[in-house]
Amino acid sequence: MTATADSFIEVPAAEDERRAALAYVTEAFAEAILAGIESESFAHAALFAALQELVETYGEEAVAAFAARLPDRIKAGEFTVAVRH
Repeated sequence: MTATADSFIEVPAAEDERRAALAYVTEAFAEAILAGIESESFAHAALFAALQELVETYGEEAVAAFAARLPDRIKAGEFTVAVRH
């Protein structure tokens, strides 16, 4: 299934489902670190798996357009959890 970049961004998902999904990923991340996997390795693998799934669902063009907006979102602090110095 392919979609435009706009429809990819606008895909509605229940907030509770996203929170639950993030909890699973966070738990898997913690378990991987306890198993001795470096956090950077797990983060790269998680990003790769997520992008693979998104490409399979929405297609390369839509995901590339989504990813192109990531630098601005990162710089704006959207993914920052810790207090900035």
